[in-house]
Amino acid sequence: MFEDWQTHRPEEISKALLWEYDTDAPTWDWEYMKPIVVERVIERGNISDYYALLQRYGGFGPVRDVVRRLPRLSPIDQNWVCRLFHLNKEELACYTRNQSRAERLKR
Repeated sequence: MFEDWQTHRPEEISKALLWEYDTDAPTWDWEYMKPIVVERVIERGNISDYYALLQRYGGFGPVRDVVRRLPRLSPIDQNWVCRLFHLNKEELACYTRNQSRAERLKR
């Protein structure tokens, strides 16, 4: 899925996903905000948002690296990104964080 991101028509990330930010402001930094943008697209994005995400950040590799470091994703979103980016759930910071929290609660 999305393997044609380079040849697909250019897309833009929906402003509704980042409603509380002024993405047109001169101070907006897409690179600095990358974790938030990636998280929002995963949580609420549609197909065109995924194409825009891959086009903006240079494909699966760079986005995969961000996904691995996200501090929180729902279990459903964790499953989705594992399938989309060919990851094991143990590679996700949000998964290992939840596992360690569960271990601390058992004590």
